[in-house]
Amino acid sequence: MRHWGLIFFVILLIHEQGIFLQVEADDGFIRTKGVQFLLNGSPFYANGFNAYWLMYFATDTSQRDKVTSVFQDAKQHGLTLARTWAFNDGQDRALQVSPGYYNEQTFQGLDFVISEAKKNGIKLILSLVNNYENFGGRQQYVNWASSQGQSISSLDDFYTNSIVKGYYKNHIKTVLTRRNSITGVVYKDEPTIMAWELMNEPRCASDPSGRTIQAWITEMASYLKSIDGNHLLEVGLEGFYGPSSSEKQQSNPNFLVGTDFIANNQIPDIDFATVHSYPDQWLPNSGEESQESFLNSWLNNHIQDSQNILRKPVLFAEFGKSLRTSNDNQRDRLFNTVYSAIYSSASSGGAAAGGMFWQLLAEGMDSFRDGYEVVFSQNPSTTSVIVDQSQKLKSDSKDVCKAEEH
Repeated sequence: MRHWGLIFFVILLIHEQGIFLQVEADDGFIRTKGVQFLLNGSPFYANGFNAYWLMYFATDTSQRDKVTSVFQDAKQHGLTLARTWAFNDGQDRALQVSPGYYNEQTFQGLDFVISEAKKNGIKLILSLVNNYENFGGRQQYVNWASSQGQSISSLDDFYTNSIVKGYYKNHIKTVLTRRNSITGVVYKDEPTIMAWELMNEPRCASDPSGRTIQAWITEMASYLKSIDGNHLLEVGLEGFYGPSSSEKQQSNPNFLVGTDFIANNQIPDIDFATVHSYPDQWLPNSGEESQESFLNSWLNNHIQDSQNILRKPVLFAEFGKSLRTSNDNQRDRLFNTVYSAIYSSASSGGAAAGGMFWQLLAEGMDSFRDGYEVVFSQNPSTTSVIVDQSQKLKSDSKDVCKAEEH
């Protein structure tokens, strides 16, 4: 018994010194069941944010305090999900310096992002490549292939050229099999990561039928799932309707980008749908009322289609309104419109599972302002709207649990 007393004393001492790794209730992997996300068997509704800059800042150890503070702020305001880049191709502070060659310092920056999210109980969606030139993206991939002698005729060869596809698959494998230098956990085994995203806002202007992107998603989703069976996967779509639901194409803004919200998300390896919402960008010459009307239809159509056709959860993964062209009240109204649609669906067991505004910044990041930024200390009215949604979704999750128990 004396030995047991000694063991108990050592355990107590370790606990007092804070050496115990706390196993949080939210340490499980997020799953889907029908149109809901589940965390440890209970419904999971996400109020979240975008912060694409996290790895970029964490690569410079002198700037890591911005990453820490933004996660701490997010937790204090009830946010539970963040979306960020797990790519930086050939640019400043590159993660992938050239095909297959990675910067260890930048990877350690991403390690830090994941470990800080974990400390604050915030799940992550990690995007694997950009549609745009920022941080490299498709343009960098086709440039790499071209410099190796590949015949590249357009940016859209990203989706079809076998060499380019090989580069991208290698990036998937490298990121998913990375062992975190801080936590010791391989990324594909890390529950802090909620989901992978194939691409930020994929577009293929040369093929408005959507077939090129459909084939690419099918191939890449299957490859990713062959490596990682733990995590959810989404495409990164903005939500534009395509030929598979031609009657709904009138719901789109007046342009086509070669994606198909219904067909792309019906691919079996895709676990949930995403929608982005930027009425101010998509309908720049229309007034507040027509933008609001568009947004209401856009939200409701995608919630209904996710529920009745896809039968998968949907996340409103980006939304916002620029303060360069509007005021705080107008932006708050947009946030309320998005949040109300999500809550209305979630509270009745529907497919809308959360939203992620664009974008959250820490103080002192003025050069990263794009008009859409939220800085909690500087945007009190918007902060109040965000906190209110966090509280509603948290209580709603408890209510659903109680209802299911009875």
